[in-house]
Amino acid sequence: MRSTYKQLYYINRSKVKSDGTTSIMCRITIDGKAVVLSTGLYCQPEEWNSKKGEVKNNRLNGMLCEYKQRIDETYAELLKVNGIISAELLKTAMTGAVDIPKYILQAGEVERENLKIRSIQIDSTSSYRQSKMYHYYLGEYIRSLGKEDMLFTDITEEFGTNFILFLKTNYPHKPSYRNHCLCWLKRLVYLAVDNGILRYNPLDDIKYEKKAPTKLMYISKNQLQEIMSHPKPDPLQELARRTFIFSCFCGLAYVDVRNLYPHHIGTTAEGRKYIRTYRKKTSVESFIPLHPVAEQIISLYNTTDDSKPIFPLPRRDMIWFEIHELGFSLQFKHNLSYHQSRHTFGTLMVSAGVPVESISKMMGHTNIRTTQGYAKVTDDKISEDMDWLIRKRKQV
Repeated sequence: MRSTYKQLYYINRSKVKSDGTTSIMCRITIDGKAVVLSTGLYCQPEEWNSKKGEVKNNRLNGMLCEYKQRIDETYAELLKVNGIISAELLKTAMTGAVDIPKYILQAGEVERENLKIRSIQIDSTSSYRQSKMYHYYLGEYIRSLGKEDMLFTDITEEFGTNFILFLKTNYPHKPSYRNHCLCWLKRLVYLAVDNGILRYNPLDDIKYEKKAPTKLMYISKNQLQEIMSHPKPDPLQELARRTFIFSCFCGLAYVDVRNLYPHHIGTTAEGRKYIRTYRKKTSVESFIPLHPVAEQIISLYNTTDDSKPIFPLPRRDMIWFEIHELGFSLQFKHNLSYHQSRHTFGTLMVSAGVPVESISKMMGHTNIRTTQGYAKVTDDKISEDMDWLIRKRKQV
């Protein structure tokens, strides 16, 4: 029998905060059973249209539309994966609210399920996939102690330091990978603290190993020009090429480009177009004045129908091959990935002398130190180019 599924949005006018706003609530009903959750959005009571279930404020209403879409997408994915779905399951998927077991490996499996659901919501499976091996190594360590699982209350600082020693002794991983494994262990213990199983995290004082700074992969101006100069005959390849170029000039990650709708595009009083959207990964707002190249690309796609995204993009795993093939066809030395377009935008902005604070706002970074990493990459590249020039002069 087909499930009945409905979303209803409303506000509680009797519960108004000191700033005069009230929370926008969502009631989800599946097969006659309902759950209520907060959207995390607030509006003035007079801005709320009860008949339409929407806000009169266009910007806020756009964010509400995105929230509705996220619920629809989560519902569809859960139905596809599980075959059946309940209102409670959908609420858990949206909020991540679930009690964890008292044993650490069991808790890890629950947390991985939460990550799986989260990966559907943000259209990125990397954290979920990587957690599989982190949890595997933790399980191997616990089994080396002659146990099948371990109570959170038995976790000590010595347990954590010996886990790192176990990894060093048995697996030839880099310090950065061992740090990820330790981070996974600490994450599970923090969940136990949050759920009242432990009063504090006994692993707090364990330090992470020092590691080499992460190298940001980006393409050069010449490589970008190469991509721009070689259109593709295949429609999907050409879509991948154009959106990659688009991200090089606006800095949006693939998931954010895929979720870009006409209402995200605005125009200033001077007639300059811009993008205002929230990063799906961090929920931080990005404000990006549109470069003429990016504006030209957008004009080739949907800019009027707000029920559809601007670009008809498939899921990330489908576009990966097209981007890889693009780099291969142009004989780039390194594999080309979509995220390099975002790093390319950052380095281009730094090279052009744009203030770091402005770049941070455009890229939606939660911490300006992340943005400053692009400045260091650019400085390092200048040093490398100068060293190369000096060596070349000596050879003459």
